[in-house]
Amino acid sequence: MRHPPRRENSERGLRTSVGLLFLLLGLTFFVGCQGLSAGGSSQQTSTSSKSTSNGLAFGVSSIDFGSVPAGSNRTKTFTATNSGSASITISSAAISSQTFLLTSPTLPVTLAAGQNTTIGVEFAPNAAGTFDATLAVTSDASNPVTDFSLTGTGTAVADGQLTPNSTSEAFGSVTVGAQQSQTVTLTNTGASSVDISQTAVSGSGFSISGITTPLTLTAGQTTTFSVTFTPASAGSASGSLTLTSNASDPTLAIPLSGTGVTPGTLGSNPTSLSFGSVTVGDNQSLTVTLTNTGGSNLTISQAAVSGSGFNLSGITTPLTLTAGQTTTFGVTFTPASAGSASGSLTLTSNASNPTLAIPASGTGTAAAGQLTVTPTTLAIGSVVVGTSGTVSGSVTASGASVTLTAASSNNSLFSVSGLSLPVTLPAGQSAAFTVTFTPQTTGAATATLSFTSNAQTSTTTATSTGTGTAAPTYSVNLSWTASTSPDISGYNIYRAVYTTACGSFSQINTALNTSTLYTDSVVTDGTSYCYATTAVNSSNEESGYSNIVSNVQIPAP
Repeated sequence: MRHPPRRENSERGLRTSVGLLFLLLGLTFFVGCQGLSAGGSSQQTSTSSKSTSNGLAFGVSSIDFGSVPAGSNRTKTFTATNSGSASITISSAAISSQTFLLTSPTLPVTLAAGQNTTIGVEFAPNAAGTFDATLAVTSDASNPVTDFSLTGTGTAVADGQLTPNSTSEAFGSVTVGAQQSQTVTLTNTGASSVDISQTAVSGSGFSISGITTPLTLTAGQTTTFSVTFTPASAGSASGSLTLTSNASDPTLAIPLSGTGVTPGTLGSNPTSLSFGSVTVGDNQSLTVTLTNTGGSNLTISQAAVSGSGFNLSGITTPLTLTAGQTTTFGVTFTPASAGSASGSLTLTSNASNPTLAIPASGTGTAAAGQLTVTPTTLAIGSVVVGTSGTVSGSVTASGASVTLTAASSNNSLFSVSGLSLPVTLPAGQSAAFTVTFTPQTTGAATATLSFTSNAQTSTTTATSTGTGTAAPTYSVNLSWTASTSPDISGYNIYRAVYTTACGSFSQINTALNTSTLYTDSVVTDGTSYCYATTAVNSSNEESGYSNIVSNVQIPAP
């Protein structure tokens, strides 16, 4: 904060008589203004060393600002050091004249042991003449107040003087291809008119507008114009605005600086979304990572997804990404019907690529069919060792058609037959099969039957059981009277299980028996049988049952 300088009487005698009044005014005025800085040259002057016994030392005891043109200013600094072993707080600094201004530090300030701070004082004469003042620094040291004498001479300004509102122009970071403008205000702070004959700007990307030369500024008059920074490439840039005039400072140079940064650019990983095959009614999710690969911020204003079955989650717009920042979200594919589907994830932003499209694709597949085996346990029962027993089962498709490609057993004693593979079963259709058990030893046996298909569960299993029994230890020797019919070629022998009567007869001879004798050696111990024969002529005509023998009992083992 800069207060306008007040004109003071330069006669020392008058200063002495009103010194107390200025001191009091200075105390009131500078409590609110200390710590503020102003322009002007800055240098440190050391004329002598003054230190307090409590550990607070200063590099000077007086400061001479020399000659300064009225209406301008000059700043000088010196150092306060805590050379003691305990912290010291500088609470205030009062100056007895408003022509002098404390520019630093901001008070109060506490110095640890060995720490220092820079004290800056500005001299800003408002008229020609000699100016004197006292700076009183107050702290919590044992000697609480240290005084410094300040002196300077204001010189008359005969010529005009150009003073800018800022001694430099810093544009900060500006996106390549964009531009940033700042306003410069020039004031003629001198006593006579100033003729500006030329303006020039140097440095890549800097330009000037709004001012035309030659331009005359009367005493106190101002003019404003613009300086613009338009970086063509990334990186730091510096330049200078130079004004040539007939002022007391005929060449005024204002440093310019700025940094070009690449524009925000939106990139994605992955660059496309492929969901593959997804069963209708199910869903598949993929993660998308967005990255700002540019050098400046970008804002995503909208995120949308198109295409049947595609949905977006985990991102809320507007969303701002700083340079290098990433964000992740999800895209889900939930097909409602079988067939290919395609869509696109579209992100709208103020990036260098304002519309980023990410293709999405997937295929809905019909729900897989189910394959069931009936019964789930196929029990064959007892089978004589060396012979075979069978049981029937079926496989049924449901939900959708199923193609059966293989049927197998994990036990070589059991085999699956009756299926012509591969076979496709429409939903609701069944196919029969047979399991054969051929025991090689006595005892119980179990097998897992596996049916391989394109059903939802690719392998459907069932269990088959059987028991091997020993071959019978008895045989039945049969004989009968020859048939009296002519042209008899031989006989067939039939057997039935007897309980309270003969059951159904089954042929037990594998070839036509030409004699009237037959031995049945495949009987089960403890079982009763019935036997009968039929006569067969040369025309392969067979008679009815004859020679029936009932309740032939086989002893138990």
